[in-house]
This record gives sequence, structure tokens and C-alpha cells, in this order.
Amino acid sequence: MKSAVETLNPTRVRLTVEVPFEELKPSLDAAYKKINQQVTVPGFRKGKIPARVIDQRFGRGAVLEEAINDALPKFYNEAIQEGDLNPLGQPEVDIKELKDNELLSFTAEVDIRPTLELPEDFSGIEVEVDAVEVTAEDIEKSVEQLRERFASTNPVERAAAEGDVVTVDLEAKVDGEVLPDGVAEGVSYTIGSGELLDGIDAAVTGLEAGGEATFTSELKGGTAAGQEAEITVKVTAVAEKALPELDDEFAQLASEFDTLDELKADSEKRLAQMKKYDQATQAQEKVLDKLIELIEVPVPEKLLEDEIGTRKHNLEHHQLAQMGLDLEGYLKVQEKTAEEFDADLREQAVKGIKTQFILDELVAKEKVNVGQEELTEHLMRRAASSGMSPDQFAQAVVEGGQVPVLVGEVARGKALAIVVEAATVKDANGEVVDLDDEDETAETVSADAEGATTED
Repeated sequence: MKSAVETLNPTRVRLTVEVPFEELKPSLDAAYKKINQQVTVPGFRKGKIPARVIDQRFGRGAVLEEAINDALPKFYNEAIQEGDLNPLGQPEVDIKELKDNELLSFTAEVDIRPTLELPEDFSGIEVEVDAVEVTAEDIEKSVEQLRERFASTNPVERAAAEGDVVTVDLEAKVDGEVLPDGVAEGVSYTIGSGELLDGIDAAVTGLEAGGEATFTSELKGGTAAGQEAEITVKVTAVAEKALPELDDEFAQLASEFDTLDELKADSEKRLAQMKKYDQATQAQEKVLDKLIELIEVPVPEKLLEDEIGTRKHNLEHHQLAQMGLDLEGYLKVQEKTAEEFDADLREQAVKGIKTQFILDELVAKEKVNVGQEELTEHLMRRAASSGMSPDQFAQAVVEGGQVPVLVGEVARGKALAIVVEAATVKDANGEVVDLDDEDETAETVSADAEGATTED
């Protein structure tokens, strides 16, 4: 077999392959054997029909077609290996010449991973992240949230006011018709929380148990998401929220600490840890953006279109379906046109593909390896985020043949961590940030990177 590679553009090549007919013999023999098992010819036992009879009865062309279909993947893969190429997706194959007992010639066009020029070192990269500053207001808010968790409610016989917890029945109508999913009973709602519909606070404020009001609001989910609806709300109960006193007794009730001061000190420590985590995540994202700026990454058009299609499908049939939204309703909620949505989706897909190409190139350059312990830790995190048990998630990964995908995710995270470590990271105050104690950068890869579908 002879093969030649023609570069069509930085991400696409055309292979020209010539195969001497003797190299087709194993596939021809297999074709005759297969046809033998499928057909019946009077005077011959099944499976014992001579080749010449098959040629006469069914045509030599049928045998050649079967043989070529069997042989093409093998010769294509050999040509890929000879050319030292990294193909993406399936090739477009065109049979150029077929001379019986002489020669088979075909071409195969396929997208390939582009060759990237990485910087010699990454010490010149500098990014800025938020400073780790925990204010008294932050601590107050954290303690207040804890206090809310330990609040009690006491039924009252008076008009509902801000901060009260009301139990309500809701009915939503569009164009005078009650929606199929427009009725809800026994809903608990804290007035002023903003967690339900726009306009409900004003509607229920001042109502006693048994009171009813009607207001107009844009629906945020369900079959009529994004549409204006007439909402009827009936208050069935009013309860007053009673917050515990902020004292040492509360600290003992809500935590392992004996005093309120100790509880506040712990809240400050936890908030600082969260902000350091955010710093590490910001550093990772901003360094990744810098890499995308620095490195020229051509994107195969077909791969991009496939990626856009995958992202759109996942959004419509998984994320939005779980929220009870269709794409039209989602666009209304987001206040976007279809054109703006498509542009955003394309931009995200481009970034995802570029991210994966760059990180994969870094993995190869830095010779990053993934240990079993690292893979197990990553699997545990992915299982937790998916809502599955580690055993269930691991089984699904193995059965779906997705182990290499998880290995790739971990390797890319480690490769990005190497760049982050070499870069200069400063906070908003101009202070150099030491991320050595933070594992987060090495453990995660951006969602854009994980969303890209560029596995070979």
C-alpha cells in the first residue's frame, strides 16, 4: 500500500491511498465466505458455493463492494499511522479507481488536530484576581443566614407583613385559561424573599388567612415560561418568623462552639477559605483566557458545527427540560434573540474546542500522567456533581467506555495547574498570590473545556 498526505488547511488533510490487488485478497476471501452464508444456489450446499458461481449468479461487483467495505477501514488506519496524523471525526472517503485484479485507489478527507506553537515558558503570563478580604458585613451576613436556619414560625391571626411565612394556593391563567401546570397548593413562601413570582409580595402583603388577590406576572418556568399570566393567590395561613437571639446560647445550639465570638471567628475563617478557593478558580480561568489569546488555534469547521449541535441539544433536551422550559421560553427569560443565542453558543463552542486543543498539547509537552488515586478522586467529585453514588457513576463510566474521557479531564487539569504555577497571579491590591496551598486549580478544568467533544 502507498499513501500520500495533502494538507488542505491547518485542520484538514486529504489522504490518497493506492492498494495493490493482492493486498485485498483477505477481504475478498471474507466477502465470498460471507455471501456463501447468505445465499442459496440449487445444486450446492450452503457455504460450499464456488467463487466462480457466486460471480456468475450475483456479479463480481457485489463481491468487490463487500470486500472494499471490509478493507477500507484497515487501509485508512494504516495511512493515518504512516502520516502520523491525529484525526477528528469520520473521514469522507471517495473511491477513485478500482481495477479488478490490479488496483484500488481512494482518497479520504478528514479533520485533524492542528499543530500548536506553545510558548517556551509561561512566566510572562500575569493575571489579576480578587483580593481575599472578609469584612464585618460578610461575617454578619453569614451568621444571619445560620440564624435563619434555626428560626421558628408561630401562626398568627393578623394581616401578613414582610418577613412573615405565608402558606398559599396559586392558580395561573393565560388568555383566561388555567394552565395544565398552573395550579399549586400549600406553597410556603417568605414575604420579601423574592423566591417566587414578581408581584407576589405586594399581592399577599396585608392579606389575612382566607384572603385572596390577583396580579399579573411573567412566568419563569413551565409550559408557558416567558409569558404574562394572571395569577390568583389565596393565603391559607400566616406565620410569624421568630429568630433566635444572637448570643452564646445560639452559638451552642447552631455549632460546636461555646461562644458567639468563637462562632464568628470560625465564620471568618470559612469565608476566607471560600474566597481563596474563588481566587484559585479565577486564576485558572484567567490564565486559560491568556493562553487562548497567546496561542493561535485554528478550529475545524465541521467539529465546531458538531460541538454547537451537541451543546444546543444538551441545553434543550436536558437542562431546559428539567426546568420545564423550551428554547423559546428560555430566550424570553434571558431576554435574548435567537441570533444572539446562536452567537453566544458559537463563541462558547469555539472557546471549548480551543481550550481542549491547548490543554491536550500541554499534556503532551509536559508528559503529564494520571495516577489511579487522582482518577478515583476525580470520579468521586464527578459522581457527587451528577447526583449518583460513586459506584453507580463508575459503572456508568466503564459501561459507556468513558474512562479515557475522565483520564483526559484530570490530565488537562494538571497541565493547566503547571501553567498557573509558572504565571504571576496578583490580587486587586497588587499583592502576589501564593496558590501553592490550593488544590482547586489542579483539580478542575473549566466547563467549556469539559464540554468540548474532541475526543479521537
